[in-house]
Amino acid sequence: MKKTFDISELYLRFALGIGFILPVMDRFGWLGVAGQNGTAWGNWSNFLSYAHSLMPYMNDSLTSVFATVATVAEIVFGVMFLIGYKIKWAAFGSFLLTLGFALSMLFFANYRAPFSYSVFVCSAASLFLACKINSDER
Repeated sequence: MKKTFDISELYLRFALGIGFILPVMDRFGWLGVAGQNGTAWGNWSNFLSYAHSLMPYMNDSLTSVFATVATVAEIVFGVMFLIGYKIKWAAFGSFLLTLGFALSMLFFANYRAPFSYSVFVCSAASLFLACKINSDER
């Protein structure tokens, strides 16, 4: 059992958790119309179009499945980070998810995109958190 409080871990967990929840809210249209007030997609349809641009090798049906799975994973990881539940698993899962996303952006969007949106940083932070947490602690 962990006996010390680590503020840097809490800060990283909250940054990652909120960083997963806000884009999900955006793609559900809960943050407003696309292009206004920092909203990227504004609805599910716009998000699916973007997802397809990152997975041009898949048909629309398969892209929709992957986009849905990624969205569910982002919700689950975000909540796990925020409440502090199974942090190691959430961190490792989010590392894999964001690494896949970053690589897709790198190859199919623009080589600068994953760096401009700090997706590799998010992936690395998730890996760092996964390695920092001892499995017997959480």
